Amino acid sequence: MTIADQLPRRQNGYLPIEDHGLIGDGSTAALVGRDGAISWLCVPRFDSEPLFCALLDRERGGAFTVAPEPLTGARQHYEPHTAILITEMTGPEGRVRVTDCLTLRAGADLSEDAPAGRGELLRMIEVLEGRVKLRVRVQPWGGLRCFPRAGGLGIGLERRPEFELHLGSSLPLEGSESLYDLAAGARHHLLLSWGTGPHRFHPHTPGETLAATAAVWRDWLRHYHYEGPQEALVRRSAITLKLMDYTATGAMIAAPTSSLPEAIGGPRNWDYRYAWIRDAAFSVYALDRIGMGHEAAGFLGWVLDAVDRAGRPRVLYDVDGQSPPPEFIETGLEGYRGSAPVRWGNAAANQRQHDVFGEILDCAYRWVRWGGTLDDALWARLRRLVEAAAAEWQTPDHGIWEVRTPGRPFTYSAALCAVALDRGARLAQGKGSQGDAERWQKEAARIRNAILEHAWDPRLQSLTEHLGGGGIDASLLALPLRGVIPTDHPKMVATTRAVIRRLGAGDGLLYRYLPEESPDGLPGHEGAFLLCSFWLADNLAGQGRLDEAGDLYDSLCARANPLGLLPEQIDPSTGAFLGNFPQAFSHMGVISTGINLRRARTNRAKS
Repeated sequence: MTIADQLPRRQNGYLPIEDHGLIGDGSTAALVGRDGAISWLCVPRFDSEPLFCALLDRERGGAFTVAPEPLTGARQHYEPHTAILITEMTGPEGRVRVTDCLTLRAGADLSEDAPAGRGELLRMIEVLEGRVKLRVRVQPWGGLRCFPRAGGLGIGLERRPEFELHLGSSLPLEGSESLYDLAAGARHHLLLSWGTGPHRFHPHTPGETLAATAAVWRDWLRHYHYEGPQEALVRRSAITLKLMDYTATGAMIAAPTSSLPEAIGGPRNWDYRYAWIRDAAFSVYALDRIGMGHEAAGFLGWVLDAVDRAGRPRVLYDVDGQSPPPEFIETGLEGYRGSAPVRWGNAAANQRQHDVFGEILDCAYRWVRWGGTLDDALWARLRRLVEAAAAEWQTPDHGIWEVRTPGRPFTYSAALCAVALDRGARLAQGKGSQGDAERWQKEAARIRNAILEHAWDPRLQSLTEHLGGGGIDASLLALPLRGVIPTDHPKMVATTRAVIRRLGAGDGLLYRYLPEESPDGLPGHEGAFLLCSFWLADNLAGQGRLDEAGDLYDSLCARANPLGLLPEQIDPSTGAFLGNFPQAFSHMGVISTGINLRRARTNRAKS
C-alpha cells in the first residue's frame, strides 16, 4: 500500500489542505477530499455564500459525502487533460470509485465568455471490487430541509429560503443521509443542480454528460503549447488557473477559498475569492505565454472596462467588476483546525496600492500589442492613471502585501509606477503624444534611479522595502521581472543574496518579509510564500546560476500534492500546505519560471 492509498489522516478532525482536489465550471469551484467529502462549494458563483464549508468548521460547516463506511484507504487522480477528479476509496471488503465534475455542456467553448446558467455537480459511483457499505450524506451549511421531488430530493436552506437545490439520484434517497450495500459492478450517480430555470430531468445520461465535460476541457487545451521543464505540472497549472477564471466576465480570482490560515491557530485568514488586478495580471500573462491568449485578452477587456467605469482603480473587484462586500467576521464557523476568524469580503479593496497603476497600464499595453484599440475616452482615463503614477510614486501606500498599518513608501509600489510611466509612454507614441511619451520616460528613469539610490542600504548590502530604508522584502525579486532593474545589475545580485540570507526558511523557501522588521499591523506569523521562491529561481537564472535555478524550480514543483496543486504558503517545519488553496500566484510561478528557465538554457546553449 502506497502513502496515497492510506487512510486519509486528520488533524484536529480536519483533512489536511493538501488532501483535496479542485473541480470547477467557470462559475464556481469545489474542493473534494480524499475522504469522499465535498467540503467547499459556493453557489452559484465563486464569491457567493458557501453551500458546503466543512473545510472551515467540521461540525457546522456542512459537506456532501460519498464514501465507504468505514473508510480504510483512498487515492485521487485527474482524468488526463481535464478537471474531472477521480477518488478511489476502499472499505474492509471492497473498493469504490467516485468521479466528480462540475458539468459543461456538449459543444461549449471554455475560450468564450459564457453566461452562468444552471450549475450541476455530477458524482458518479462505481463499485470496482468486493462489497461496500456506501454512505451518502448531504449537509449544507446553514440548515437543511429535504423534501421529496421527482427523481430525487429538493433541498431548501434556512439561511437562504429563496434558494432551492435539487439532488437527483439513481439511488433511492431516504433524506439527508442514506446507507447502501453495494456489490462489484454497481453503477449509480448523484446530480446536484442549482441556478435559474425550473428543476427538470436531465436530458443526457450521466455518462454522456461526463464525456461532454471531458471533451470541452481537452478541446480547450488544443491551444496549449509549452516545451520545457516540468511539462506535466505546467499543463496542470494551466488547467488550475482556468478553474479560477469567471468566464462570464473574464475576471480571474486569486483562489477559490476563504480564510484558510497562513499559520495554524493564527488570525491571518483572508477571503481570496475576488479578482485582484495584480494577481490576475500575473496569471493571464502566464497563460498567454503558453498559448492561452483568449484568457489574457478576456481579462484585459474586463480590467479596462472596470477602469472605464470608475474614477480611481480599486485593488480588487468582485467577479462582475464591482466593489466586493465589506469585510466581516463569520462568528458561526470555528475556522480550519480552529484558526479563527473566518472572514467574508476583503478590506484591502479600500486600500491605496500604487502598483495597480503599473498593472493596468501594462494590461493596456498588451491589449494594444494584441490588436486592441483604445478609444479617446479610455485613453483619457489611462492618461490620468499615468499622471497619478507620476504624482504619487513617493507617497505612502499599503504595498503589494497589503499591510494593515499606516502606509509607507514601498519600493515595489514605486517600481510599478515606473512601469506605468514606461507603458504609458509607449502607448502615447502610438497615439501621437510624443511630448507625453518623453516626459513620462524621463520620470520612469527618475524612479529607477531613486530606487537604486534611496532604497539601497549599504549596511545590509541590499535594496530595501522602502524608499529611504526599512527591512528586506522578497517582492524586490520581482523588479527584474517587470523590467525595472536588470537581473544582473550589481545591486540586484546583492539583493538576491540578501533575500536568501535574511528571508530564507530552508530548502529554497522564503518568507515575504519579517514582521519584526517590517510591521504589518497583525499578530502572529505566517508560512513561506511559494511565489517568492519562484521569483528567486527567475533571478538565479537571470544571473547565470542556471543549475541552482533548475534545482530550486524542481524542488518547488515537487511540493505540489499528487494532483499537481499548490497552496499559497508552506509550513517550513513540516512541509504542510497553508493559506488559500489552490493559489493562482503559485501556479503562475510554475508556468512563468518554467518558461524563463527554458529560455535561459536555450540562450546558454547558443552562446
